[in-house]
Amino acid sequence: MARGRTRRGPVSGIVVRVIEIQELTKRYGGKTAVDGLTVTVRPGHVTGFLGPNGAGKSTTLRMIIGLNRPTGGSVTVQGRPHASNPRGLWYVGALLDASEVHGGRSASGHLRALARSNDIPRARVAEVLAQVGLADAANRRIGGFSLGMKQRLGIAAALLGDPQVLLFDEPFNGLDPEGVRWVRGLFRQLAAEGRTVFVSSHLMSEMQHTADHLVVIGRGRLIADESLSDFAARSVRPTVSVATPDAVRFAEILREQGVRVQSTGVQTLEVADLAAARVGELAFTHRVQLHELTTHATSLEEAFMDLTADSVEYLAGDPR
Repeated sequence: MARGRTRRGPVSGIVVRVIEIQELTKRYGGKTAVDGLTVTVRPGHVTGFLGPNGAGKSTTLRMIIGLNRPTGGSVTVQGRPHASNPRGLWYVGALLDASEVHGGRSASGHLRALARSNDIPRARVAEVLAQVGLADAANRRIGGFSLGMKQRLGIAAALLGDPQVLLFDEPFNGLDPEGVRWVRGLFRQLAAEGRTVFVSSHLMSEMQHTADHLVVIGRGRLIADESLSDFAARSVRPTVSVATPDAVRFAEILREQGVRVQSTGVQTLEVADLAAARVGELAFTHRVQLHELTTHATSLEEAFMDLTADSVEYLAGDPR
């Protein structure tokens, strides 16, 4: 534990410390990476920061900790620009790029250098290495680490100053299934202690197991800012697959009821926003023979893809 720090309990009873982003903009020449972004990231939650590759997530994180200067707007951490904190790791811990470490140093040497520059007690180095499962690799050179081990080392560096605010950019890259499960549990634990945990990813499938709240951006602009449950309720819509030898007639019957229907084959239909039981009732009433009637729930991953479809910068062709 860092000098003079105590373990934090639940959110109640502590000063609310947040990341405040107001009209944040970053341009590189004629390209706008972040475009008027306004977001508040609150403590006590794991907030997922989602968007396609090139959406502006990494640029936003770099501006939060003062590595990049905004073209316009502002961002503060705990009420002030983070760059004004002389011992930054006491306030914000960040994993931005696990590969950006000196390969010739040992894991403990790398963390000792960070601790020395931020006036953090040396004892914290052994503590965080043990916490992330790298105690046995403390004296090994980082150049021989796998990507998953580098991710763990980056998380250890973020935890070194026992900060209230933590930022993680694509922290699941290179981790095996056990490592992914461990990181999920760590993030939830940190949030339960009342910390602000902001996790960037382009994988909705990972965030649905990790985050409580979602901030979704595309082409540098805000698309959604809501709880995971609200995102699921708003975006996940079931469809019903129907197989019938009378597909053309049945499609017309459904459209007369105001139902959205799409033909997916000679004898197959996809019906939206109508329960399978009601589809079956209409088929029975109009003497339509059914061979199949199946409900399919749209996954959160599909909902995310639909939501960000217009914001994908690099779109590959259909491989089929």
